[in-house]
Amino acid sequence: MSSRITTRMSRVCHPLLATTRVGRYTLSSSLVPCIAVTQGLPAEVRHSSHSPMGPTPINPRKKVTIKSLQTLYQKNEPIAMLTAHDFPSAHVAEAAGMEMVLVGDSLAMVALGMTDTSEVTLEEMILHCRSVSRAVSTAFTVGDMPMGSYEVSPEKAVASAIRIIKDGRVQSVKLEGGAEMAPTIKRITQAGIPVVAHIGLTPQRQNALGGFRVQGKSTAGALRLLQDAFAVQEAGAFMVVLEAIPSEIASIITKKLRIPTIGIGAGNGCSGQVLVQVDMSGNFPHGRFLPKFVKQYGNVWGEALKAIGQYRDEVKTRKYPSQQYTYPISKEDLKEFEKAVEESSTSS
Repeated sequence: MSSRITTRMSRVCHPLLATTRVGRYTLSSSLVPCIAVTQGLPAEVRHSSHSPMGPTPINPRKKVTIKSLQTLYQKNEPIAMLTAHDFPSAHVAEAAGMEMVLVGDSLAMVALGMTDTSEVTLEEMILHCRSVSRAVSTAFTVGDMPMGSYEVSPEKAVASAIRIIKDGRVQSVKLEGGAEMAPTIKRITQAGIPVVAHIGLTPQRQNALGGFRVQGKSTAGALRLLQDAFAVQEAGAFMVVLEAIPSEIASIITKKLRIPTIGIGAGNGCSGQVLVQVDMSGNFPHGRFLPKFVKQYGNVWGEALKAIGQYRDEVKTRKYPSQQYTYPISKEDLKEFEKAVEESSTSS
């Protein structure tokens, strides 16, 4: 018996709505086209540009959990975190082996074209969290709580956090603020939701801070940061982001805490690092401002611009699509079609 799979094709058609004569042929039309049903094949053949990106490449590692993150922290192995704002950016972050993927409110600027993070809404954050979560299979996901979703009261914060977890399908939330946010952090963790705290430069509060300024540069400022770090730790945060802090101060804070710190512009003495994917991958036009702490690892914008420009040129010169990118038809069928069209033209 042959091991080759025998394929059987059947066609399922909806009732005809109209018929059209072309020469000696009768063509039928339907609101729903005939569907080819293939039996015995492992997957269907798609002839459409509207196809999924495909499954995330198989990652041999186990699912990253809070416990495994704590293990990395105890081993003094740096934790790699990166932002993602949609399915493609999360897809590549997962494939690259990020341990943590943050759906940061920086997407307000890099994905939605807004001026700053204060503009993005809870509904928009949830939408982007859902998109990211579909692409991530092993990394630990974190969703930013946008401005206005948690400051009013701990109860409102819990309600917002539940929506981000339940509807956004991420595994934890991140919120900005130090000691003043400790009661809110405690209340959210009591609801069973893991919290990543964020102190130092807190972009949502840029107006109160006098802009995007480095924090903790004075003795008093550094002491306030340490107090904030202790406060969020005691409130139940399992991790804290330290942003735009002198590296020496960040290192001391890291050593004093019993939870991991994630640095962004805080030196390499932290327990891990995070960057905005658009920044570090170079997915932006020339001349865009980058903070001092950003290292650009690629030139995604340049490669995309080159590819799109070449596509435009080939369309204009009819170089694309060449025969290689078109579907064939037999000479006999083509000749018969041309004859039918000619007969139709003659009869009319």
